[in-house]
This record gives sequence, structure tokens and C-alpha cells, in this order.
Amino acid sequence: MENFAGDLTLKKYQDYISVFDALSHPVRIKIIGILAEERQYVSELARLADISRPLLYMHLKKLEAARLVTSTMEISDSGKAMKFFSLDDFRIEVTKELLSELSKNIVIENPEKGSK
Repeated sequence: MENFAGDLTLKKYQDYISVFDALSHPVRIKIIGILAEERQYVSELARLADISRPLLYMHLKKLEAARLVTSTMEISDSGKAMKFFSLDDFRIEVTKELLSELSKNIVIENPEKGSK
């Protein structure tokens, strides 16, 4: 099975870190749940998630960077610009084999070891 987020096929360690980081906060999981139902414009999404718009934008930035959500600007009938967010297609299967393979690319620096 191939893992992907948006138009990005997850192949490198850094690709997965971006996705794992985006999914590591409960508010971002809540946002994904809301967007799984239907796309939303910013004000409504903030209301449904029960957070401020500035905080919502901070979380959406992480989700967009991981290619889990996308945004579009649209003009309403009244001429008002509205930013909509929608959930991208993604499939991520985390297995012990995947984590084992990803772990081979992790270098942990230990500052105490080299300072003698």
C-alpha cells in the first residue's frame, strides 16, 4: 500500500514527520473531523472548532504544510471574499515495518557525548 497526503507520495522521513507533526494536536484532529463532513469557510470553521480565527490559521498552516487540507478563495454573491478549506485525500498506514525503515534516517545528537 502506498501512503500519500494530497499530491505528495510519502517516501522520505521528512514527509512523514510533517504529517505526524500535523496530526499531533487534538485541535487539528478536530479540524480534520469537521472538514471530513464538508468544506468550510474560515469563520464557520473557527466557530465549529470553538477557537479564534488566529489560532485556527496557526493550525491550518500545519495541516496545509502536510498537504492534508487545501484552501481556495471565492467571492460570495454579495462580493465578499471568503476563504474555504477542504480536506485533501490522504492515506497513511503506520506499521512497525514503516517505523523501522523511517528510524534508519534518524540521527540523534547527544551534546554530552562529544563534550569531554
